[in-house]
Amino acid sequence: MSRTLVQPVGQKRLTNVAVVRLRKHGQRFEIACFPNKVLSWRTRVEKDIDEVLQSHTVYSNVSKGVLAKSKDLLKAFSTDDHTAICLEILDKGELQVSGKEREAQLSSQFHEIATIVMDKTINPETRRPYTITMIERLMHDVHFAVDPNLTSKEQLINLAVTALKVIKKLTEHFPIKRAPLRVRFTAPKLKFASLTEKLEEWNANVISKDESGSQPSVVCEIEPSILRSCEERLKDVQGRVEVLSVSAHAEGGSSVEQYENTEEFQSVPAVETDPVVRIGEAMQKQSISSEPENPGQGQGKRQRRCKECDVLVEDKLYREHCKSGWHKHNYTRHKNGLPPLSQEECLVEMELADSKRDLKDYDF
Repeated sequence: MSRTLVQPVGQKRLTNVAVVRLRKHGQRFEIACFPNKVLSWRTRVEKDIDEVLQSHTVYSNVSKGVLAKSKDLLKAFSTDDHTAICLEILDKGELQVSGKEREAQLSSQFHEIATIVMDKTINPETRRPYTITMIERLMHDVHFAVDPNLTSKEQLINLAVTALKVIKKLTEHFPIKRAPLRVRFTAPKLKFASLTEKLEEWNANVISKDESGSQPSVVCEIEPSILRSCEERLKDVQGRVEVLSVSAHAEGGSSVEQYENTEEFQSVPAVETDPVVRIGEAMQKQSISSEPENPGQGQGKRQRRCKECDVLVEDKLYREHCKSGWHKHNYTRHKNGLPPLSQEECLVEMELADSKRDLKDYDF
């Protein structure tokens, strides 16, 4: 009895790929692409076909490495040119998204929505926008998640609509509101007094007035929700509206004093385990003022400037400041060529880093 060496046949080829599938004339055709490249090709970001396709070959089953028959290609596509068929399958086929690719896509859309929310909202007390890190944290706190059932085209269309829904949900729990519109109202000189009365009805914040010439104008800030009604009311006085800024923010940079004087985020229903409240309590424990509260008492105290944190610290507290987590985090950013963070931003970033490390211990 002769013995022959049997080779293993259970090995699968072309498994780490993104498969694009198209059914035509009762047959299934597939092509093997690089992960995260199909969407770039469809949005015209990637234009080199060799960077998208792993091989210019049409398969009937990619995972098993079974090639499509030439007669089936001629029957379905009227040609046996594999490159032309691959282009048609790329444009019209159904993408089989892997778990990691879907997670990266949802994470990117979540960040885009958070960016829109940051641009359209302000802190009502400081009139300045929140950081992107804080916005993403608040969106997680209200349990917002991107709908995975929508196609990428539908999600791009509904991106701004989704951001407005998120803003409405955030305003119910946190001190945040829509950024006002900065507009210019123009009306004839004879009816400019009527326009001024309407500004009081709209609770507009007047920035400047220009009453010279035959068409006086006024620059003010209004709520975005009343823009449509303002345009209709200005038709009565033969005026017009010009939008200067979609989201008006207070000018000037942020400082540590502004964050210390600002109340921390608190939900309407008080929850003791709110992570943002814990951050506020930690800030109160590690609070270091960049200026003395009483100028008369601080004249005789020596102060040193911390170049990593960009704040003034009393000489006797400088050693404790250098031991704090705030200084250590900014020292690492300084070595990497990054700008310093304020105390609140630093604590939020450290809290998020701890949460990500905790999530790595779990296998989803």
